[in-house]
Amino acid sequence: MQYDIVRITIELISAIACAVLVRFMIKPYHLTREGRYLGLPLGFGILGLSYFFTVILLSPLLFHNAALSWLAHLTRVFAFVFLAVTYLFSKTPSKNSRLLWDLTLTLLIVILITISLVLIFTPTAALARYGIALVFLRVLSLICLSYVIIHMLREHMANPHPTTIWVPFGFILLAISQFSLLLINFCPSYASLCSWGGLAFRLAGLAVVLLVSYRTFYCTKKAYK
Repeated sequence: MQYDIVRITIELISAIACAVLVRFMIKPYHLTREGRYLGLPLGFGILGLSYFFTVILLSPLLFHNAALSWLAHLTRVFAFVFLAVTYLFSKTPSKNSRLLWDLTLTLLIVILITISLVLIFTPTAALARYGIALVFLRVLSLICLSYVIIHMLREHMANPHPTTIWVPFGFILLAISQFSLLLINFCPSYASLCSWGGLAFRLAGLAVVLLVSYRTFYCTKKAYK
């Protein structure tokens, strides 16, 4: 029971942190109306939704729900996919790249909704390959996060700034969190340690990204008032 309370608290804090990040990261879109800036708030919004699903899943008022468990994992990996795709299209857009971004974004949303509906209506069948699918989803999350990290480090090397190095560091912590959870499937005897480590690295990663976003989108705005 104590573990569940601590876990629910961590998941709730993570969901709130993502909600705050969405509020900060929606500002570039409001200013430019460029569709490519929707990826970051969408990514962190879906990430926060995955943590909220976990809060509901761990609630003592609700029995273990296979569909909700799948949705929590699925939305999490799609959040990282959204973030990776956003950085893929982050360069100065042309007419063709804007169209490609819109099509990619639409396709990702359609895939997410379709798979979610399938899992909701056939959760038992999906559970048959739960372990294999979980490994695949976490590996895919690591690939997406690795791309984001490499992209950010390249940008930092091209234009070094004391602040920009902290953003990839935050995503590195999120990647370590996913790697820790992946180890559970291969080192079950260390499952508890890997689980707590994954949660700790996740909170640290979100805290770093949140701090940098606050300084970038809030403090800068106040300075010009």
